[in-house]
Amino acid sequence: MRVTAMTMRTAVLGLILAGGLSACASIKDHRGYIVDQALLDSVAPGLDNQATVERTLGRPTFVSQYGQKDWYYVSTNTRQVAFGRARAHEQLMVKISFDAQGKVAAVERSGMEKVVKLNPDGDKTPTLGRERTFFEDLFGNIGTVGAAGMGGQGGGPGGPNGS
Repeated sequence: MRVTAMTMRTAVLGLILAGGLSACASIKDHRGYIVDQALLDSVAPGLDNQATVERTLGRPTFVSQYGQKDWYYVSTNTRQVAFGRARAHEQLMVKISFDAQGKVAAVERSGMEKVVKLNPDGDKTPTLGRERTFFEDLFGNIGTVGAAGMGGQGGGPGGPNGS
């Protein structure tokens, strides 16, 4: 069997293409609560309380800090391409509300429709007030440091009239 230059070039080109395509493969990851649909469906409003929900689903991802103490279970699936950031492509958020007696009042589910996509405005944070130049920031305190009540006659500690 004779290997020709054309066959060798085709094999090398195939290896390069296979390597290039494998670098473009996305990395999939799961973050947060691991959803068991049967357990999630077993939580019933009016029947379960905080203790039974914790035994069934485990500790919540977080608990609301204001108002009623709602429990949140958050599950996110992400994808990341080579040299890129991980981006969420699926999300499930389960909010369990409790009444005054600690029984489940409502179970709400939501997905990616609640995710907000933020686009920051450049590298600057807008603030109120006047804008100063670099040199105003650098030399702005000259003449103001030590000028208030420090004319060499001070009565502070270590001064001629101080203790």
